[in-house]
Amino acid sequence: MTRSMRPAGLRRVRLIARLAVVAFLVACGLVADLVSVAATHPAYAHAYLLETSPVDGEVLASPPAEVRLRFNEAVSFNQRSIQLLDVTAKKLAIGVPGHVDGKANTARVSLPTDLAEGTYVLAWRVTSADSHVVSGAFSFSIGHPSSLAAPVEQDADPAVPVVDAVGRGLAFLGVALALGGALFVAVLWPAGRDDRRGRRIVWSGFAALTAGTVVVLLVQGPYAAGTSLTGVFDPELLSATLSTRLGQALLVRLVIVLALGVAFGVAVRPSPPPAGAGTARVGAAGVTRRIVLPAVAAAGAVAVTLTWTLADHAQTGVQTWLAVPATSLHLLAMALWLGGLIPLAACVLIPAGRREPTRAISLEPALPRFSQLAQICFAVIAVTGLYLSWRQVGTWGALGGTDFGQLLLGKIAAVLAVVGLAAGARRFVRRHSREHSREPLGLDAAPSAAVRRLRRSVVAEVVLGVAVVSITAVLVNTAPARTSYAPPVHTKVPVPAAADGAGPAIGLRGGSVEVKIEPARAGSNVADIYIAGRDGSLVAVPEVSGELESGDRSVPALPVKISAAEPGHYVANSMSIPYPGAWVLRLDIRVSDFDETPVRVPFTAR
Repeated sequence: MTRSMRPAGLRRVRLIARLAVVAFLVACGLVADLVSVAATHPAYAHAYLLETSPVDGEVLASPPAEVRLRFNEAVSFNQRSIQLLDVTAKKLAIGVPGHVDGKANTARVSLPTDLAEGTYVLAWRVTSADSHVVSGAFSFSIGHPSSLAAPVEQDADPAVPVVDAVGRGLAFLGVALALGGALFVAVLWPAGRDDRRGRRIVWSGFAALTAGTVVVLLVQGPYAAGTSLTGVFDPELLSATLSTRLGQALLVRLVIVLALGVAFGVAVRPSPPPAGAGTARVGAAGVTRRIVLPAVAAAGAVAVTLTWTLADHAQTGVQTWLAVPATSLHLLAMALWLGGLIPLAACVLIPAGRREPTRAISLEPALPRFSQLAQICFAVIAVTGLYLSWRQVGTWGALGGTDFGQLLLGKIAAVLAVVGLAAGARRFVRRHSREHSREPLGLDAAPSAAVRRLRRSVVAEVVLGVAVVSITAVLVNTAPARTSYAPPVHTKVPVPAAADGAGPAIGLRGGSVEVKIEPARAGSNVADIYIAGRDGSLVAVPEVSGELESGDRSVPALPVKISAAEPGHYVANSMSIPYPGAWVLRLDIRVSDFDETPVRVPFTAR
């Protein structure tokens, strides 16, 4: 008895070890990807600020009654989302933030009427419609500007987004094992219903999906509020999360997971033997297995994917009517492929090589059926992936110029490698099915070298599939390239004819002004200004001053501080652009003590 139990125990240990390795790879991939992104861009902005009133850097004659912030999409917030700080970074009492006249993309907060003269900073941290957090700050002055004595801290505890990404990764891996694994064990592999290892893999998927969902639900509160991980125990933050679209979607997901778990438990339960008195009961059970369970499983699979796509990137931006079903199909195809691949490798291919050589190891119908399913899944992933990539990236330059684009390129490379490996496995099935058309497809009938190649190929597919899941978990926490990409402005305008004169201005006759602005987006920017003569050589002038002008006449011109870097080269190191849109950089080039030439440089900020 001890001898018979020992191999079973070893197999159990091996199975647990394999699952632990997969989970470890997921966690390592998530942490490595997330830390590399967070090192340069700690905020994962998805919504972005369009305009504020007052605008950034504006000097007002009297205190404003309120502050307004308009975003490109709907945002949600709580009482801590908007804060007013004085020059010492002390928080001042303000009103309760609210939406403006029912506009979900515009926030408003009232300010004290007795604000003293000087500069103030308004820091904000809100949750965008795709469930991710965007934060920022801008300043305005009353009477005259004053220097700030302390920086404004806006980013959350670095551990919070890491834990959030790990939770999302566990949920992705769990939904793959729960959906794809259940389909493989209960349908594609007839022996799977009686295989304890296969059932354990699927149940581990349900556990990972539940755990990942709970982690995201608890962490969303401190993530949105900008607090530490101890905020997961704050009932107020949890209540705020449950009032959002994301919180409600996560609760619905937990209910669906419970229903799918019950359906899988019924599907793999041994069928009762037919008996005379229980014929009606057996017939009802057969109808349940053939009709009710497949219907519940299909509806649950679609519904659980919608808990992602209705609370993430898919339901914001352009063509949401197409993006939601396309993203749902993309996620479902990934889950069915990866979730079926893991039990195929762990239960059919790899353990089979350690069994007694006298036993025939049949791969039918599991491997041929899964090969056909994988082909369909790859087709769906390719079609939906191309569309979603275009939707989230928009331009070729954004692929290499944004974190989102670089992660997407890595994901595409991993998927292409998986397609190549899958093609090799499909060739194995076709070749050996033709050679042994009268006999079941089995490992024993195939050459040992071909079997080893097949096993290595499937294991490599699993590893790459885990990498794809890791990258996907980081992608959903990264600003889409379409909104984050801001190509640098590089433009050249001629010097107006008014500069054609004598003395110092004669060197500018027929010349030009070249301007480079990086990153040409809302926030702090650097502007390099080159003043050149007709021959292209740089021309030094006594002074260059500037202002930013908006097409909105209600927005006052904003001063731009410009200093000389070298003769003919001038730099604005901290040119603040309040919000995206069309702007004009007005340069006043002083060529003598009495002569000044204005140059207007139009550009667009993202």
